Amino acid sequence: MLKELCLLNGTSGREENVRNYIIDKIKGKCEYSVDALGSIIAFKKGRKLPSKKVLIAAHMDEVGFIITDITDDGYLCFAPVGGIDSSVVLGRHVDINGINGIIGAKAVHLLTDEEKKTEPSMSKLVIDIGATDKSQAEKYVNLGDCAYFSCDFCELGNGFIKSKALDDRIGCMLMIELINSNLEYDTYFAFNVQEEVGLRGSGCSAYSIKPDIAIVLEVTTAADIDGVTGGDKCCVLGSGPVVSFMDGRTIYDKSIYDLAFKIAKENDIKIQTKTKIAGGNDAGAIQQSAFGCRVAAVSLPCRYIHSGASVVNIGDIEETRRFLPLLISELYD
Repeated sequence: MLKELCLLNGTSGREENVRNYIIDKIKGKCEYSVDALGSIIAFKKGRKLPSKKVLIAAHMDEVGFIITDITDDGYLCFAPVGGIDSSVVLGRHVDINGINGIIGAKAVHLLTDEEKKTEPSMSKLVIDIGATDKSQAEKYVNLGDCAYFSCDFCELGNGFIKSKALDDRIGCMLMIELINSNLEYDTYFAFNVQEEVGLRGSGCSAYSIKPDIAIVLEVTTAADIDGVTGGDKCCVLGSGPVVSFMDGRTIYDKSIYDLAFKIAKENDIKIQTKTKIAGGNDAGAIQQSAFGCRVAAVSLPCRYIHSGASVVNIGDIEETRRFLPLLISELYD
């Protein structure tokens, strides 16, 4: 399922392919609706009626690019959709409307000494689809169309997965699995849109549900690569899910944070926390929705996030699968 989800294209505001796939996987297993922005709000009946309203959330959108202009020579100008650094895009293969493209810039041989000292800005990059002029390019591409990193989904080395869109199709997969399981308590789920451009969908879905507690399923930045030491690694692949105490958007509920580590210890589940106050996710909007909400984030450590080829550890996914049902059931106590 994860491969199918990751290979779907769906940047912010263009999540329909992902949404349709998810609905196909959950229909008949829960009640669901789609809100005005396009988020899926689902309700799964459990064996018991809870005293609290608990929401599990993940986002459907991925980072990508939107076409802003077509040059007379047939090159596509673009802007990023979500937080993408220009250093990870030059020379990347992209897909736009089923057409292959390459993100290019002035050849290195033609750069001035001054230009060689800096990364090219996104505004200096173009997508080359092999068109000879503007009129030919316009046969295949319109302004406002989106382009996506093109990347194979594959196992890497011993127990790793490489793909685009692991952020946050892993969270979507875990939620689909929970909906298809037998839950102890009634639970709400939100597959949100437009997280990558400002947590927009989650604010609306949470306002509609008005949960008492929300758990956000995400991936988070891991910098466990050569040359990085200590806390600068942020988190480490192979050490289990990440439960954060704070990030750039949210101070997480301390009691849920403590509960998570207690459950992991009692059940011999690997778990870790982030050692950098950085990034953010839908919890930042959910926490402030309606009358306020207690929130926690359970994240998979991920290398090279927001690029065309991210990497996660299969063992971390399995540990998270073991951990989530235990955490969710204890939230109602």
